[in-house]
Amino acid sequence: MNENQKKEKGGMKMNHSLPFVITISRQLGCGGAYVGQQLAKNLNIFYADREIIGQAARQLSVLEEDVKTREEKTLSFWQSFLRSYAVAPDTYVQPRTLTPSDQELFKTESEIIRRIAEGRSAVIIGRCGSYVLSDHPNHISLFLHGGISFRKSRVQKLYEVSEDAAGKMIARNDEERAHYNQKFTGREWTDARQYDMTLDISKTGVDGAVAFILKYVELIQESK
Repeated sequence: MNENQKKEKGGMKMNHSLPFVITISRQLGCGGAYVGQQLAKNLNIFYADREIIGQAARQLSVLEEDVKTREEKTLSFWQSFLRSYAVAPDTYVQPRTLTPSDQELFKTESEIIRRIAEGRSAVIIGRCGSYVLSDHPNHISLFLHGGISFRKSRVQKLYEVSEDAAGKMIARNDEERAHYNQKFTGREWTDARQYDMTLDISKTGVDGAVAFILKYVELIQESK
């Protein structure tokens, strides 16, 4: 699919004989997981989050927690350096203790996402899902963003931290996700043109966003 076709993707009709998938890219504090879970529940489809972590951990022979803490982040220079040093010819390290590279993790999770999308209808959170499934015929890509005050307030409540700590968490998370997406997709993470729909959660609220998206999905399905 070329760039012009991707831009016109929003006008494509869905093939309802095949599974359909919703991918959600989101900023921290926008309720992406909650929105995804509610969409999956209302649409009676699979919510693919822990499944991706579990499968990736098994394929890479690491703990699920190791995958979870690495998702949508890239290894720092020194982490990458130490990882390379650990596998030098004169150094023995058990494979199961070795941290997977950024490329290994991205490739593994992308393969898992494609398998899920081929076999069943699902909601997939993050992990560059909109890019990975850009050629999927029944794919709706969403980007959830919001005002900084709204996001800070939610992060403060969710993680029980101060306003200052919440602001730092948001800034760091935004930077990590932007860098990760740029590295593996070559795209600006917040560029609205690569998504079917972007939504300002600070204006709709998380429940309002769920209702809005469900209506959007209904309209697309009716347009077949």
